[in-house]
Amino acid sequence: MTDPECTGGGDYPSDCEITQGLRQRALDRAGRQGRSYAWKNAMGRAAAVKLLLLDVDGVLTDSTIVYGPQGYEMKAFSTRDGFGIRLLREAGVETGLITARQSETVRRRADDLGLRHVYQGQGEKIQVWRQILAAEKLAPEQVAYMGDDWLDLPLLLRAGLAATVADAVAEVKETVHYVTRQPGGRGAVRELCELIIDARGQREELFASYAR
Repeated sequence: MTDPECTGGGDYPSDCEITQGLRQRALDRAGRQGRSYAWKNAMGRAAAVKLLLLDVDGVLTDSTIVYGPQGYEMKAFSTRDGFGIRLLREAGVETGLITARQSETVRRRADDLGLRHVYQGQGEKIQVWRQILAAEKLAPEQVAYMGDDWLDLPLLLRAGLAATVADAVAEVKETVHYVTRQPGGRGAVRELCELIIDARGQREELFASYAR
């Protein structure tokens, strides 16, 4: 999209025109590289999403758990996933997590990301799902969920947009609407966030706010 106020008027392009050109090239390149048939096929469902809920182990992490001194649990999170969640919030979509495990590390990461819905120690995730949808007055088709294993199936079967990571178990891959190219803890959540942003028609606007 061209800014009508961005004109050089001389023999050489202005700084504004150069920035705008680079921005457009980046958007075009992203479109060529990342828009698979599966991506395009999921756009309709993604456009309706108002809330994204995530599993943690195997989705926000690579499923590895390291126990430190006194049994302290350590996990590794992707900063790209975190930034994707930030972008999604800027696009007007809230994000939360539902996990069967209990971890102080997860609580800290959720605080860092400003997640609105954080539920740990939930062996029966469907109960939390119903609670959140009722509280937020959302229909299932307005909620996306990303999980990677059997415990996630009750939510994946109900979500308007069900997604999983590249290294999820086979039964989950066969159930969902979208499988990311990236594995868990390595950009899968960022990929899903970008899909939702694309479907809402907000990618260019958000990118422009950073590429100044």
